[in-house]
Amino acid sequence: MIFDPGQRETDVLDRVTVRLVQEAERPEFDRCLETEHYLASSALVGETLRYVAELDGQWVALLTFSAPALHLKAREQWIGWTPRQRARRLGLVVNNSRLLVRPERHRFPNLASRVLGLCLRRLSADWQERWGHPVLVVESFVDESQYRGTCYKACGFEAVGATAGFGRASREFYHAHGVPKQLYLRALRPRARNRLRQARLPEELAVYEAEVTGPCPFRAPALESLLDRLGALPDPRRGHGLRHRQRFVLACAAVSTLMGACGYRAFENTSKKFTQRQLKALGSQPDEEDGRYYPPSDSTFQRSFQPILGPKPS
Repeated sequence: MIFDPGQRETDVLDRVTVRLVQEAERPEFDRCLETEHYLASSALVGETLRYVAELDGQWVALLTFSAPALHLKAREQWIGWTPRQRARRLGLVVNNSRLLVRPERHRFPNLASRVLGLCLRRLSADWQERWGHPVLVVESFVDESQYRGTCYKACGFEAVGATAGFGRASREFYHAHGVPKQLYLRALRPRARNRLRQARLPEELAVYEAEVTGPCPFRAPALESLLDRLGALPDPRRGHGLRHRQRFVLACAAVSTLMGACGYRAFENTSKKFTQRQLKALGSQPDEEDGRYYPPSDSTFQRSFQPILGPKPS
């Protein structure tokens, strides 16, 4: 990447623009992240948006936003919401999961904050258009052994505490990487933190949590009697390799229904919010490889209910 050494930084920054990555550009975008970003990965989790910052048609920075961390003690304290509010409103938070500045930083030290600021101005509107809901808070993790987080501070982010040293390995699970990072948070709207922790969201935001269930409100012992009753039903399923017993599947469906879920996919999404102790109390069998308890998939719910409900009317 070639720049005129005589250019002033302010002249350069005034010409920088940001835009969403087009689908045809994804392979090159991913390649840049995998070869130039210190994490060497382009894998993202959940709902995502990808941006490029351009200067005279050249890519000078790459940014990604994706699903937030499921549990962050410092974030929960900063917002001040309850576990149930967090479960229902977490979709209003996004993670700035990658920020790659391609030119040498000492040439244009304010380039990172410039492109980050440009993205933040349009992020909520872009998220609304792509995913059907706005964004109120942005989080990001900075490895302070390599970076100082200057661009985040310049864009109004607040450092709220170090993480415990775990990274997200998939939608639901984490692995220990042993490198605690500083958590930075920024509200995108005035009083966003207050709104996320108040008993009821404003009408224009309440619609986005109306169909989202919270954490399972039942303690594990209270679930065992339900399991006993459902265990009396015969299981007509046959075949080798049945992972979940019918009574466990039906128990998950029953509790999910009480929590507001309706439909096989909703049963699956709601069951994923059950704790390990709750899954065990509902009758889950430990996985042979890692010993953890896993909820049924939407197809498992469907296969379990079809013999009970009978064939669809013609």
